[in-house]
Amino acid sequence: MRVHVVSDVHGNGRDLATAGDGADALVCLGDLVLFLDYADHSRGIFPDLFGTENAHRLVELRTARRFEEARALGRRLWGDIEREGGGRMAVIEEAVRRQYAELFAAFPEGTYATYGNVDLPHLWSEYARPGTTVLDGERVEIGGRVFGFVGGGLTTPMRTPYEISDEEYAAKIEAVGEVDVLCTHIPPDVPELCYDVVARRFERGSAALLAAIRRTRPRYALFGHVHQPLARRVRVGATECVNVGHFNATGTPYVLEW
Repeated sequence: MRVHVVSDVHGNGRDLATAGDGADALVCLGDLVLFLDYADHSRGIFPDLFGTENAHRLVELRTARRFEEARALGRRLWGDIEREGGGRMAVIEEAVRRQYAELFAAFPEGTYATYGNVDLPHLWSEYARPGTTVLDGERVEIGGRVFGFVGGGLTTPMRTPYEISDEEYAAKIEAVGEVDVLCTHIPPDVPELCYDVVARRFERGSAALLAAIRRTRPRYALFGHVHQPLARRVRVGATECVNVGHFNATGTPYVLEW
């Protein structure tokens, strides 16, 4: 059995279209949407609306953890849109819909997917075709092994669209229970897995996820979210914890075989 796993697609529809080639199944751990590419500030919804210079400034402020200034910049720019008669969420949703139409069409038959923190879950049912199974706080058997899926992220100053409370996230982890492969968007709360060496900051990992890994001992815990982690894999007890990679940048899926 061969399963390909991707995460943090962020608009890379070209490589997503071939990500399942040679695999029995494709697993996607979310973040399909490209709001702003931190490596190329000309790509994404934000620069399409506000230009590359404003995108560069926003990245600069966020990287420096000057979140209030970043929010003030956003409020000013969105205020201009609203004064011209556009609603912020309507404009974002229209742009996300265009991306989802392309990306969901690229999923092959036999895709299992969960949400990332920048995704809009309420739209997925409109774009997921037959052959794509969306799971969140749920389990499924793939090739004789049980996979559990938990999507989304925890609350942060970034205020991305699908952030939930620690309690809600822990409840989804509990609902999944014991599995062979535990698939999440965010990592367990292990410092080496949460630190991004390029952004030079810790992303939020889940303590509830780490506790579940220690308690239930899945063979693998697979995740993304941290684009350039200090460590891509760490063993926690019997479990191999693996960051499957920043698919937007690499275009290469992680391969799981048994």
